[in-house]
Amino acid sequence: MTNRSNLLRNILVGAGVATVGAIGTKAAVDYFRNRGEEKTPDPSQGDQEPQSDNEVVFAKVEDASLQKFLDVSFGEAGRYVPTRPAKVFDYQGKQYMVVWARDNKKNKNQMLAFLYTPEGRKMIASVGYTPQASDYNLNLGGTPFAVEIAGQKLTSGQGEAKGAADVDFVLA
Repeated sequence: MTNRSNLLRNILVGAGVATVGAIGTKAAVDYFRNRGEEKTPDPSQGDQEPQSDNEVVFAKVEDASLQKFLDVSFGEAGRYVPTRPAKVFDYQGKQYMVVWARDNKKNKNQMLAFLYTPEGRKMIASVGYTPQASDYNLNLGGTPFAVEIAGQKLTSGQGEAKGAADVDFVLA
């Protein structure tokens, strides 16, 4: 069996993102329901591996390194500022990063989701949202995920939706 915590660490190093604590595991349904910060996995217990396909392997990301990632990725320091803890995880052998940030240039919130492949990082979801309106560009086909906007689960396409105070990355 592939060591999924090592794969996740390699992705983090490649993205220039630092972690806090060890790599942890959690039931996927609980991990995606949690909007807050995950508990820091105990480093004295080492990195964890999933016991089933219903678990995620996750890393808790250091806030300062997430800001650096956004600045480097989008080439404009300070344009995107994190608003919620990022989710960096391995689920069923694939590695993902989901970031929630304020787009100071367009004056709206953004949720950005990336899939990591051997060819590199691929954006699979982008949602811009304000309480008045949301716009999205989704390519989640082939993944077990959806984006939830104002109570509606979406997996693909481009368009507009109702405004939302928050957008979630969820199991489809």
